[in-house]
Amino acid sequence: MKKNILTLIIAALSLSSCSNFLEEENRQSLTSNEIFQDPSSFDGLVGQIYYLARNATSLYNINHLGTDIYTRGAIVAGIDELNDYVNLRPFNGSVSSAWTTNYRLIAAANVAIDRSNEISGLTETAKSKGLGQAKFFRAFAYFNLVEQFGPVPLILNEVRSAQVDLKRVEEVEVYAQILKDLDEALAAVDETPALYGTVSKDAVRHLKAQVLLTRGYKSFKGANDFSEAASLAETVISRHPLASDFAQFFTKAGQRNNEVVFALLYGSNPVTRREGNDRHLLFKFSYDVYPGMTRSTLYHRGLGPAPTPYFFSLFEEGDKREAATLRRTLLAEIADAERGVKVGDTVIHFPKTPWSQALIGSKSYTVVNPENYFIPNGTTQIQYPMFRKFDDPGVPYTNGGIDPEGERDAVIMRSGEAYLFAAEAYLQMGDKVKAATFINALRTRAGWNKPVTADQMTIDVILEESARELAGETSRWMELKRTGKLMERALKYNPHVALNNALRDFHLLRPIPNSEIDASGGSLTQNNGY
Repeated sequence: MKKNILTLIIAALSLSSCSNFLEEENRQSLTSNEIFQDPSSFDGLVGQIYYLARNATSLYNINHLGTDIYTRGAIVAGIDELNDYVNLRPFNGSVSSAWTTNYRLIAAANVAIDRSNEISGLTETAKSKGLGQAKFFRAFAYFNLVEQFGPVPLILNEVRSAQVDLKRVEEVEVYAQILKDLDEALAAVDETPALYGTVSKDAVRHLKAQVLLTRGYKSFKGANDFSEAASLAETVISRHPLASDFAQFFTKAGQRNNEVVFALLYGSNPVTRREGNDRHLLFKFSYDVYPGMTRSTLYHRGLGPAPTPYFFSLFEEGDKREAATLRRTLLAEIADAERGVKVGDTVIHFPKTPWSQALIGSKSYTVVNPENYFIPNGTTQIQYPMFRKFDDPGVPYTNGGIDPEGERDAVIMRSGEAYLFAAEAYLQMGDKVKAATFINALRTRAGWNKPVTADQMTIDVILEESARELAGETSRWMELKRTGKLMERALKYNPHVALNNALRDFHLLRPIPNSEIDASGGSLTQNNGY
């Protein structure tokens, strides 16, 4: 049977529960009868939403590829559907996954919302807070869907029987529902939840700021979208000061601090960790074929996408975010006596500025200049400074198709992003002075003594700052689409996109998965160009 929205929504009742769904307690299957009789099982319904949110926040390909700072991890040749926009079809796996994963999250939210009235003994306080969290995640999923696909089916109730007559709802209506859900969530969730990792009012404010900021560019924008987005972002900023040390923030020991607005938790308990966080696998090449290197519990394997050469060029001297984000030198982890390599020796080095051939020739290790990241060197096809930002030391090395078992929290929202929201909103309101103050706050925290002036403030300055600050954390594709910069910057800075020159206006929306159109009996229509 084909998987589609309806089968996923109906299947949402096959869920897991736990006494404390944010921490590390066992989850056990519940029957519908048990759900109705046990008020604590409402935590299980809400907990299932958090679990499914892990997948909805890990759709890296569709959110990273085909942009100015991320591309496919391959030499600059050939074609690719998603990254290069060549023959992107309604059968693309990443596109289908984005659709089904977000609708699966919506289904779980709808189940919790609709079934809450049927659970005996559930207090109004517990119900209200749970419904607020469910509506936050439903808004999050619909925001992803409407930006990726445009008009989409707006399903607001649990589907308990098969339906096929699904109609796409215009973007203006989807946005209205997103904001309605967020307003109701804001009224319901706690300002400061007792359990870390629970949706708070600031998480709702953060998402609402992003939604309003995005709507502000559209034809159906609200008159005050940018000013409201700025106000919400400033509220988040006031309650979540920037961590003093960017590098420390991105360590296991420093990952929980006041800058975090919302994070999804994994932990070391395999029962609640399930598959595990996989961010530690992002943006890494096949380093283990070099002398002295092995399939390591520090470096780990990579997922496939790579940063573009342009991304590496964005970091200037003095910006501490570079060393916290990238690893320019790889050290041997095992001895290789035959090749004279000892543990701790330099094996590969990526100088920030090109070295002369004479200097390179004087070294016993591999040196890769910036212009050669995507050129085969006789050992690997591509090679580049690897990400260290999400490292999860000690987590087992896993091959493709095996659970990654990452234990670190996945920081979904932090005030560093709120600073960028505020800067963008004030820029769109014409207040370049105020916009510059938010950019300069991030640069000051990074130790980069290069303040931007009001006269220099443009949307490109903000996008460049976002790349340095948020690399790997957020949807670059949605950010570029929002600001009207996707086509310009992808064609200019992504080598594979530039090679094929296939990116067109219609690619600003993804194709509706063909399986969904078939399952709907044709009531779902395809986006133009596909």
